[in-house]
Amino acid sequence: MKLISWNVNGLRAVYKKGFLDFFNDIDADIFCVQETKMQEGQITLELEKYEQYFNYAVRKGYSGTAVFTKIKPEKVTYGIGIEEHDQEGRVITLEFKNFYLVNCYTPNSGRELARLEYRMTWEDAFKEYLKQLDKNKPVIICGDLNVAHKEIDLKKPKTNRKNAGFTDEERNKISNLLEAGFTDSYRKLYPDKENAYTWWSYMGNARAKNIGWRIDYFLTSNRICDKIKEAYIFDKILGSDHCPIGLDINL
Repeated sequence: MKLISWNVNGLRAVYKKGFLDFFNDIDADIFCVQETKMQEGQITLELEKYEQYFNYAVRKGYSGTAVFTKIKPEKVTYGIGIEEHDQEGRVITLEFKNFYLVNCYTPNSGRELARLEYRMTWEDAFKEYLKQLDKNKPVIICGDLNVAHKEIDLKKPKTNRKNAGFTDEERNKISNLLEAGFTDSYRKLYPDKENAYTWWSYMGNARAKNIGWRIDYFLTSNRICDKIKEAYIFDKILGSDHCPIGLDINL
């Protein structure tokens, strides 16, 4: 089974930059996107063979997630069941016969860490949500988790130590999540691979210089991590400040 995740930084914008070329070429079983930045009815995608599910933020032009799947889910839910956290369209959960897929766009802590305190509350709630799902059947989590976990996961760890996405607090939260029973698919296969990034600033020609961060992930429940076949970073695919990532898993 082939899964793709991509923070598109505006689905309408990336649609005009060749989104469908990559979508059709990659022919994923399930394709997840984050940061759709749209409301219902603002785009019509003709995606033959795919079911389409969208979660929109209340605030227009902000956040949002979507899932396109060839495999019809048994159930689809939006958010994590906590009103405080379900205003920004950040989570879609698809329940299949033998696993859950959770598409997530984690809140950014923001400039001067203005939302760090909220982010910490979100992280705890999201972890508990995933743990409850995991009691029922295995979980695959994908998306922009807005954190580089280890120093190997960004180009300039020392100068970013207290910046959003690489604070000790955020890094501890993803450590806690992994310790709760989940596996980072990319690092399972490539524990020592350097210069493997999924996001680059638009400033300073960062992408051309590969001054990036790995903040997009596929995580799996530990009990299915042995079924991971391959993990991908499609760093040559343009159209967003993030690139797509992929997971091949034999479920």
